[in-house]
Amino acid sequence: MDTVLLLKAAIMGVVEGLTEFLPISSTGHLILAGALLGMDDDKAKVFDIAIQTGAIFAVILVYWQKIRQTLIALPTQPQARRFALNVLIGFLPAVVLGLLLGAAIKSHLFTPLVVASTFILGGFVILWAERRAPIATRVNSVDDMQPLDALKVGLAQCLAMVPGTSRSGATIIGGMLLGLSRKAATDYSFFLAMPTLIGAGVYSLYKERALLSMHDLPVFAVGLVFSFLSAWVCVRWLLRYISSHSFVPFAWYRIAFGCVVIATWLMGWVRWDGA
Repeated sequence: MDTVLLLKAAIMGVVEGLTEFLPISSTGHLILAGALLGMDDDKAKVFDIAIQTGAIFAVILVYWQKIRQTLIALPTQPQARRFALNVLIGFLPAVVLGLLLGAAIKSHLFTPLVVASTFILGGFVILWAERRAPIATRVNSVDDMQPLDALKVGLAQCLAMVPGTSRSGATIIGGMLLGLSRKAATDYSFFLAMPTLIGAGVYSLYKERALLSMHDLPVFAVGLVFSFLSAWVCVRWLLRYISSHSFVPFAWYRIAFGCVVIATWLMGWVRWDGA
């Protein structure tokens, strides 16, 4: 096995793990990193989606106690059943719209202008959301969410199908604008990521299975491991960060990254039209 290829897989795994759960769009960062590392062919695109599973395992580990308690309580406690139902409700819009529009989005929206615009626009949305008059918090915990709250956040998640938007950004900021506390919105974003990203990874591997062989297993394994480790560190850090900080720094980072997209496109360094 090519040591350099394994090193590239490790770097891509770290990029995925560090960006998947921050409101800065993992897709945009993987496009840039893949272009710079020469991992931007069709197989690499499957790799990018597959290693999301490693990041999700990190979230499952961080939230394992809550997951375990919910599973044990499902047969007897209405609150546990409502929580599980809310995760399912939030997950379904992405499934439906992903199946209906996924191919069209990849064909028409993966352009430099769209990616840069969504990065920059998303940054200004975060700035607006953080600086506007505080919204009365209706939901302080994921256990307090109603099915309608879950549906609305699930619809917000669908915005992330547009490249550069950020799934975490759409769900966290969307949740906050809907009256969820910063902690509740972040927690629900993480729980919603579990079925969403695992489903996307499994579906992508099945759909593109003809591109893969056993020879690819070490590369995918390295990407998964490093995605897991970096995501575990990132998620734990983010949960501490949000207790006393806003998302404003991420907004300015998004705006700067949008400028990077434009610069790398104009210089011909990165193809932003086929991720």
